[in-house]
Amino acid sequence: MGRSVAGMTPFRIDIPQSDLDDLRERLSRTRWPRSLPGAEWSRGVPVDYLRDLADHWATGYDWRLHEARLNEFPQFVTRIDGLDVHLLHVRSPEPDALPLLLTHGWPNSVVEFTELIGPLTDPRAHGADPGQAFHVVVPSVPGYGFSQAPPAGFTVDRVARMWAELMRRLGYDRYGTQGGDLGAYIAPEVATVAPEQVIGVHIDGGFGFPTAADVPGMTEAERAEWNQMQRWMSGGVDHHALLRAAPMTLSYAWNDSPVGLLAWMMQKFKEFTMTVPTPEQAIDRDHLLTNVSLYWFTGTSGSSSWPMYERLTLAADGGFAWPKGQQRVPSGVYGGGSALMRRLAERHNTIVHWPEGNPGSHFVAMDEPLAHAADMRAFFGSLR
Repeated sequence: MGRSVAGMTPFRIDIPQSDLDDLRERLSRTRWPRSLPGAEWSRGVPVDYLRDLADHWATGYDWRLHEARLNEFPQFVTRIDGLDVHLLHVRSPEPDALPLLLTHGWPNSVVEFTELIGPLTDPRAHGADPGQAFHVVVPSVPGYGFSQAPPAGFTVDRVARMWAELMRRLGYDRYGTQGGDLGAYIAPEVATVAPEQVIGVHIDGGFGFPTAADVPGMTEAERAEWNQMQRWMSGGVDHHALLRAAPMTLSYAWNDSPVGLLAWMMQKFKEFTMTVPTPEQAIDRDHLLTNVSLYWFTGTSGSSSWPMYERLTLAADGGFAWPKGQQRVPSGVYGGGSALMRRLAERHNTIVHWPEGNPGSHFVAMDEPLAHAADMRAFFGSLR
């Protein structure tokens, strides 16, 4: 359910048929590289795997079906800070629902939350306590999806101010914030710029990783964990370095070749769903392709790189600038990892929620939506 709000223009996704035809034609003309026998995923995305997925994208995947499902959510466009911002705004049938601002990550979009919105807005229909319902607001970050691309020098704290204005414009003066990946940077920043409105911050994946400066103070067990993290971080394709160096140069291939974009996306989804042989064993294949399709049809593979580029290049030491954190309002973490990660997170955040074992993957909203919704209800339930 949606409602009319001043300054909000109703929006409906309607990709031209010519764009769908162009996608299928480009897929049919792909120049496939030679495969290396027995390489599997060790050298990147396997040719046989990607050919099968691309064939399904061209001949089996139904964009119109998934477009219609996205259009079941009330959508709007509003202009904030000189940019047109696209958003989903889904109100709960429960009158006392808590407003919740969800911010997606990279390489993701509002598609990340589509399986999560129902359990959050209508817990009664999903066998949960209706007193823990949410009114859900899901904006597309500038440069992603149907939101306008930002100018150079755009920062995460500027997005946070935009989100605070968005929630004010929607009439919400008390709300929670949530996000993972890029959203885990933005959600705490919203609390920083609007501490009187934000009642709590829930993020996926913790508030960054330890650095070499933390090593001297680590226990033996924590050093072993640090070494394991280093092996993992050095074993994948470092998208931080790629997007810091030349995001515009790389975007020509992603914007011109759907298979090039698909390969890049599947590389990252494979790395972030590392417990399974292929990404679609964790996340539904068509769900993955809907996310990739949104990047393709909106031409945002390049503009979506701005947060990585700006945060890396603007960091004082030239390294990665992790979320600054905030202590004004309580924080909860899902999928944040070990006691070491919690100890580091507590330096700059007021952590009140950290589930035992802290389960959850990088794409928890997509592969574990019911568990993810349950954890949000648990965290915000104590703050309502």
